[in-house]
Parts: sequence; structure tokens; C-alpha cells
Amino acid sequence: MPLKSTLKDAVVLEETKKPPFECEIIDAVTDRIFSKEQMQIAKFISEYYFSSFSEAISLFLPYRRGVSRGHPLDAKHIQTESLSHGQPQGIAPILSSSQQKAYEEILQRDKSLLFGVTGSGKTEIFISLISKMLDDGKSSIFLMPEISLTPQMEKRLRVYFGDAVAMWHSKITQKKKEQILKGIESGDIRIIAGARSALFVPLESVGLIIVDEEHDDSYKAHTRPRYHARDVAVLMAQKLNAKVLLASATPSVTTYYKYDVIKLDEPYIKSAKTYSFMAGETIDNTIVKEIDKNYKDGKQSLLFLPTRANFKYLYCKNCGKTHLCPYCSVGMALHRKNKMLKCHYCNYTEPIAQSCSYCGYEPLSSERIGTQEAIEILQNSIEGIKIEQFDRDSITTARKLKDALKRFENTESDLLLGTQMLSKGHDYANITLSVIMGLDHILGLADYRARERAMSLFVQIAGRSGRAQKSKVLVQTNNSEFFKAYLDDYEEFIKDELKFLQDANYPPFASLARALIANKDESKATKITMDTVDKIKKFENIEIVGHGKAPVEKIANKYRFQILLRSASRVTLLKALHSVNRREIEIDMDPVEFS
Repeated sequence: MPLKSTLKDAVVLEETKKPPFECEIIDAVTDRIFSKEQMQIAKFISEYYFSSFSEAISLFLPYRRGVSRGHPLDAKHIQTESLSHGQPQGIAPILSSSQQKAYEEILQRDKSLLFGVTGSGKTEIFISLISKMLDDGKSSIFLMPEISLTPQMEKRLRVYFGDAVAMWHSKITQKKKEQILKGIESGDIRIIAGARSALFVPLESVGLIIVDEEHDDSYKAHTRPRYHARDVAVLMAQKLNAKVLLASATPSVTTYYKYDVIKLDEPYIKSAKTYSFMAGETIDNTIVKEIDKNYKDGKQSLLFLPTRANFKYLYCKNCGKTHLCPYCSVGMALHRKNKMLKCHYCNYTEPIAQSCSYCGYEPLSSERIGTQEAIEILQNSIEGIKIEQFDRDSITTARKLKDALKRFENTESDLLLGTQMLSKGHDYANITLSVIMGLDHILGLADYRARERAMSLFVQIAGRSGRAQKSKVLVQTNNSEFFKAYLDDYEEFIKDELKFLQDANYPPFASLARALIANKDESKATKITMDTVDKIKKFENIEIVGHGKAPVEKIANKYRFQILLRSASRVTLLKALHSVNRREIEIDMDPVEFS
């Protein structure tokens, strides 16, 4: 309908009596409709994640009116059909006894967590479940945290399901999206796989939603609506009367606590893996020698460095401990300009510490190596080594991602060097050495999940090597005892972490929310913050953990303030936040980052 001089798309929410004022004529009605379930889920998203309804419904793509699908279509039919499109014929995966047991348990539940060690064959279970859904006339949605996983998974899925699979993510063209939608409407496409946005594709007769690597923070959106795809997938499955399967080798503590756990304890192919721990914080002679030896043996290596965060933290080179806030048990950020340490949870500040509060060693350190510096050191030390840089600075398009992975798969490069992208479930048989650096920096983050993030990264990156042959994992850390304690039992770590979270009153034992206020006028931003705090104080059973300037104090010429809230009652917290919700305030329920 026309607004001012342009036509706008709109959604009809309900039919009502004509109002007394003059109305514009609707120019045209499309053949697209949002389903009842889409409308209900959008309503939940808008209310729980504090967005407008239009922002929430715009996540979804509408259905074409009158199209109805859902006939049985088994994997054999798809494999035969796929041959005419140049796809290899697949053989349905033969499951081991432990995989078969897990598969059967999943079928008995509406929602469950598949907790399988790296290399335990979770993908074969996914494929078997999708195949079962097709036999039952049902479609499936397969979510991965990032598009960095899609090339390899697409290859695997197409072997079994051919052109019945479509990959969906932000990097595909509009033309390709339209082709996929036509394929869905014709019934040819029955499986949608991809990143967060794949959840909102109008797939008919959904019987299964899989959320792989469910622990990954990439499932959380950082613009409105700030939804978490894992949690919305659980809700969506409930509304569609479908099954939802969350899966990970390192499940989040909250997911482990909330859902039925189905375990795969053993890797599908057992291979010897040795761990070596060493102190330090930079690429030293030991690391260079290990990579050089592996390179000369004709094997591939992987080297992980943490992403350069916005903030630096003081840590001790001697004992590896981070300087913590005495009130929040999280690392305090170093603000050299203001000559202070600051907690980004409660805003407690103190002078910059000179010595370690645990062992007395001085001086404390805040520096760490970056990917480019690491590449230069190794290229200067190991003649002829070909290094594949694998981080957000170098992998900026889907094509670059595919090319980098292909080069490494074809052994055209010898070392995969990068950041958190390396931890995403890539599977390469020729990696026999993983070098993990910088875990102490992850442990020191101003995040109540710092230990969980560090341990998860450690396990995920170690799992990239030795998938088919003997391998070595070299870990540089001053906190080796922490990692060694859980080397063979991530579940034990989760159980210990749950005790810590309960004592400290963090999720899943409390609900967290963050209110962010931004304004070009600093005094206005301050006033909105204080007015909001005063209003929230009137509600019982809500703790204002801290309020004040945000860790990143200014972005796009706007001054930023934050309020961090906690409550044992999610309903009470939502009620309080809705009472203060206004245009100048960005509310983030269940936040995963605090900058």
C-alpha cells in the first residue's frame, strides 16, 4: 500500500471494522500468506526479544497460498533421481550399535540433546533421521552455526539426498533463493540446511529440526530481533509438532541442564591422540619445531589463536591466573587511558594491579599475538611451508571460504592458521598436529561463561586432528591443570560448572538481560539510564547487577550506557523490561556478549 509516494509491503493481521478516518486503498493482494504458526512464533519473538512485530515477522518468508506438500519420498528414490543431475549415488549409512541405539532413543523423544564426542558419527545419525522423515512424508531443517560449515556438509548431504537438499544462508543470491522457493513449492526440495536464517524458510510438513554445534554463539543474533536460533528452533518444533535435536561434542551447560541427554562416548574411528602442555604466550622454538617436523613428514597441521577481542585483560605469566572482579568472578578489563581496571558486569573499578593477587609475580601481562604476526614468524622459520589464513579478515566471501577449504583438502596448503572459525566442525583426515594457543585469554574474559568457552574451544580444536590416524595436540597454557582435569570427560566439566553457576547465580539458575542505551547527547543517555534504573528498582526480585558506561563507550558518534539485570523469575524480568521499553533502549534477553 502507498505510504507517502511509495508502495510498501504489509501484512494483514486481522479483519476489523472500517475506522472512522479515511483509509488508503490496498493496491494489490499477493498469493503469499504467513501461516498461523509463523504468526505465533513471530509474536513470541517480538515480545521475548523486544523487537517490533514487523521486525519479527520479516525473519520469515511466507508460504504460497494453496500449495500443500508432504508425500513419502524415500532416500533410494532421491538417490536414483539425483544421478540425472550429476550427483553421486549414496548408500544409506550403516550405523554402529551405539549409533543405532542413539538413533532409536532420539525417535522416542520430541526434544533431545545428542552429546557425542568429536568423530563419533553424529552426521550419520542426522542423515538416518532425515531419511526416516522423508519416508514418513516429512521435511527437515538442518541448522549449522555458520556458513563456514556449509560446503562440507552440503557435499555429505547431497551424496544421500541429491537435489532434495538446498543450502540457505545470507551469502546466496536472490535468484538462487527464488529457485529454492520454487523447488519447495513443487515438492522437489524437502531438506533445507544452513545458518540461522534457514530456520525461517517456508518448508512444508516439517517433521525434524536439527541444531548442530548447538553450543555456538553464532546462533544468537546481534541486531533486532536479538533471537537465539537454538531456542526459537525448540519453540518452532513444538508449534509444528516436529522433533528437535540439539547436537554437540561440547554442549552448552544450559542445554545439558534443560534437555534429555543421549550420549555417544566413543569416536567412530579410534586413533591414538597424545596431548602435550607447555607454558608461554607466543610462538616459541618448541611450536616451530613441531610444525616443521609435521610439515617435513608430509602431514598437515592446524594452529589456533583467539580472536582479538575489544579489550585486554591482565594475566600472570607465572601462574596463568587472570585478575578477577571480587564481586562477579569474571576478568576485569584493562583501561590504560583511564589508568584503571574495570568490571564490565558491575562497573567496579580499581587501580591497575602491578602484581598477581594469587602468586605475587610481577609484572602482569596484557599482550597477545595476532594471526598476521604468527604467519610471518612461521614463514620466516619454516622454508616452503604454505599457510592458509582462516579468520574473518581473510575469509570474507563464500567463494574465498570454499577455495581455502578446497586447497587444504587437496593438500595444496600445509598449515591452517586462524581463529574461532577453526573450531567449527571441519573434518580433515590428514591433520595430525593441532597447536592451541591463547586459551588463557579466553579464560580471562569478562564473561560468566569464560571457563565454558575456553574448555569448549580446547575440545573442539583438539577434535579437528586425528580423525583417522595418530595425532598430537600441543596446548600452550599456564593453566594446564584446569584442562588436564577434564581431558577425557567433558561431562564432568559440565557438572562442575553447573555447581559454580548455581553458587554464582548465573544461567541456567537465573535469567539475565542487558539494556543498552545509546544517544549522541551524553547527558541524555545518562538521564535515560538513571530513569530506567529508578523504574526497575520498583520491581521486586530483580537484581541490578551493574549500570554505567558500556565497555565500548562510543560507537557511531553515540554515547553508550548499559544496565545488566538478573532475576530468578524470567516472567518478572520480562514484565519489568516491558515497562521501561522505549525506542532509545535496546534490550537483549539472554545476552551472550557484553561489549
